[in-house]
Amino acid sequence: MLKLENVQAGYGNIIAIKDINLEINEGEIITLIGANGAGKSTTLMTISGVISARAGRILFKNEPIEKKPSDEIVKLGICQVPEGRHIFPQLSVQENLDMGAFLRKDKANIKKDLQYVFDLFPILAQRKNQEGGTLSGGEQQMLAMSRALMARPQLLLLDEPSMGLAPLVIKQIFEIIKQINTENNTTIFLVEQNANQALHIADRGYVIENGKITLSGPANELLENSDIQKAYLGI
Repeated sequence: MLKLENVQAGYGNIIAIKDINLEINEGEIITLIGANGAGKSTTLMTISGVISARAGRILFKNEPIEKKPSDEIVKLGICQVPEGRHIFPQLSVQENLDMGAFLRKDKANIKKDLQYVFDLFPILAQRKNQEGGTLSGGEQQMLAMSRALMARPQLLLLDEPSMGLAPLVIKQIFEIIKQINTENNTTIFLVEQNANQALHIADRGYVIENGKITLSGPANELLENSDIQKAYLGI
């Protein structure tokens, strides 16, 4: 579904990711783990067109997208939930969800998808008229994910969904990620510092260090890797 070939990107004179090669197959959950500043978020933002690739190719269903603007990439079926959520704090929960469906014209399916996200996160249905900025951190993460789902993505990019959340909320969020993947066959690319949780729900994983992929493989094998255990799992 998605293929990165020797992708480079960065900020100003800084090259943040170098010669990134990875593949994501339809229906998979793939996780990218690494330390702070390793290039995880840059990788996602380059895929979604927020940052321009300086070299290499990004193919979505064999179509090059590295030169496309973000809105075109969303139309193709890729949607990102950014680190820090970035909901619209002064808009209501309902208005935030409406923004997620902004590019769609299929009103009947939008209504179905709205009911779907309310079934996933019943607290959002209860608070649909409440301003987004008044929600708790966990509720805002639920809203950010739901807003992305309202775009009906084929590939969902999740950037640090567990950041700053209580352990019980983290558990719930990861269960929902798995549910979205299973029920909708939505392919998921998950960037996460909580390597243990991420690898437990992923099919495969990649490790990024200093802007380069240093290791990849089935998630269960990465969980058993002694270097991964020492560096990311606290074992």
